Amino acid sequence: MYAQALSRQLAGGVESCVANEGTYMLQTGKAVKVTIYLSDGAKHHGVPVYASVLDFLFHNGIAGATVVKGVAGFGAAHRMHSAHILEISDYLPVKVEFIETREKADAILPELAKRTGSGLIEIEEISIIVPAKEG
Repeated sequence: MYAQALSRQLAGGVESCVANEGTYMLQTGKAVKVTIYLSDGAKHHGVPVYASVLDFLFHNGIAGATVVKGVAGFGAAHRMHSAHILEISDYLPVKVEFIETREKADAILPELAKRTGSGLIEIEEISIIVPAKEG
């Protein structure tokens, strides 16, 4: 499964993925930035939630997404979690972000909500500029 392979890759370092099916480009104008806040220990069907979400976004034609792993944080339960040199925490904060059209984001939101479980989804109205390619 792609999500499990992605989880192993992200645990070991930064990797990049390229869509084989085609290019997904946004246009200059209005868009939404969707940010999903998770714990890296959270699972969806035995797979880390961030990997499941990223796999879902990739296969649903989202233009691009980024997963960022934090070094410390706390959530609604107000328990502090941090990475120490001698130990690895399963509860470090993870943030998945993507920018997309409002229509496309709204279409996938119900499934994203299911996959994130106890996470938090933030949607922000933004304006983007996509520079013209020279050449």
